[in-house]
Amino acid sequence: MSLFHHSSMESEASWWLQFLHASLYFLIFSLTIIFSLFILFYYVRPRFWCNCEVCHTYITSGWSLQFHNLCDWYTHLLRNSPTQTIDIHVLGNTITANPNNVEYMLKTRFDNFPKGKPFSTILGDLLGRGIFNVDGELWKFQRKMASLELGRISMRSYAFEVVMCETERRLMPLLASVASKNNSNVLDLQDVFRRFSFDTICKFSFGLDPKCLELSLPISEFAISFDLASKLSAERAMIASPIIWKIKRMLNIGSEKKLSEAIKMINILAQEVIRQKHKAGFSDQKDLLSRFMGTVSDVKYLRDIVISFLLAGRDTVASSLTSLFWLLSTHPEVETAILHEIDRVLGPNEDLVNFDQMRELHYLQAVIYESMRLLPPIQFDSKFCLDDDVLPDGTFVKKGRRVTYHPYAMGRMEGIWGPDCLEFKPERWLKDGVFFQENPFKYPVFQAGLRVCLGKEMALVELKCVAISFLRRFKIELAAPHRTPRFSPGLTATFSGGLPVLVRERRG
Repeated sequence: MSLFHHSSMESEASWWLQFLHASLYFLIFSLTIIFSLFILFYYVRPRFWCNCEVCHTYITSGWSLQFHNLCDWYTHLLRNSPTQTIDIHVLGNTITANPNNVEYMLKTRFDNFPKGKPFSTILGDLLGRGIFNVDGELWKFQRKMASLELGRISMRSYAFEVVMCETERRLMPLLASVASKNNSNVLDLQDVFRRFSFDTICKFSFGLDPKCLELSLPISEFAISFDLASKLSAERAMIASPIIWKIKRMLNIGSEKKLSEAIKMINILAQEVIRQKHKAGFSDQKDLLSRFMGTVSDVKYLRDIVISFLLAGRDTVASSLTSLFWLLSTHPEVETAILHEIDRVLGPNEDLVNFDQMRELHYLQAVIYESMRLLPPIQFDSKFCLDDDVLPDGTFVKKGRRVTYHPYAMGRMEGIWGPDCLEFKPERWLKDGVFFQENPFKYPVFQAGLRVCLGKEMALVELKCVAISFLRRFKIELAAPHRTPRFSPGLTATFSGGLPVLVRERRG
């Protein structure tokens, strides 16, 4: 036998082997699809094929014919419900805007309404074992640590220092550079606030500066990947059955492939943050991560804590700032009243110099709370019922069912806020000129009960610092006509298309 013939036979055998491998792979792939569709049909069908009007409207997106946003449709349904509670059967979700139900879930029967395994699974790839995605001992440990550190006066002073530094050295120069161009440049204020809050939370939490708000507005791979992962993770919760996204994840296709790639980038960068902290030393550092690293050595666990800090301190603050300035742009009388109060408390042309001065800005506090009443950064929050239960309004909740309270809808309920609930009216938060707190279960923007937001005071410091510096030096004008915001899918409220504005220097 010739060498050439022998080589030809080997080549042919190799080809047949490759063909058999490919055929086997195709067969396995096909059987997986068939098996997945079988499961989908027989286990999801009872919910997915619900024939009620509400479920049909949800599945067909029929709500979009009348409402700009899904949250507005939910608000409509909740307003027209005698109990302010509705069921979306295809989602297995009970949604409520009833303050008594909220108190029952977040306080009275807290142990029966944990985050739950279904929620943890939806966000598990992104958040891992971070505080927003766990229950029980893991949650208690992280909350205790965060509460201890965030409650320190030294940490509050450090937060004030970080925010003021970012505001004066980056945000104000950027706005000044845009304002100096004869109003010819349109600035996306939402993008600016997202960069600002990302820089700020990275400095405060990790002691690192990504410099996203430099005048050149550099692009951060970390921020881009985080945005995409947040958006795609949130979309999982909107699918009628988790089996659908789980199949896509198993096959590594479509949105799940994109999510996997984004999370890989996040993991690489988060691990680099931790590595640099170890290298530089953390025992004498002020940032929050350094405090945790003194107790936690597991790198994966630290990564989850890093991501949780980012979610809490970046997206919610950016969302709140965007909503605040959108509302102020259409209510000049409120802007004027804020400026009068600032001059009275701080003194004309006097700068904000310490944390305590902000306590006297009652009207500004009222404006911020009113802004978040109408446009909360977290529009809804879900728990899962551990055992069969009955809500105070008489709604039966079956074991394993998702239960969602809806701050966005609650801010628009006449039964809670009166007939002027749709008006932007900061005065509703003042008594004799002094700010007063409402019942937190009526206003669960910062959650309430045992899971109340630990970073609440830090967030308010950030919002107030930006508002004071911004409003004293600049005015904004919406680049697009006044319109109802449309929201993009995500874990926090984000204006679709951003907030394009023209920036002008304030004269006199």
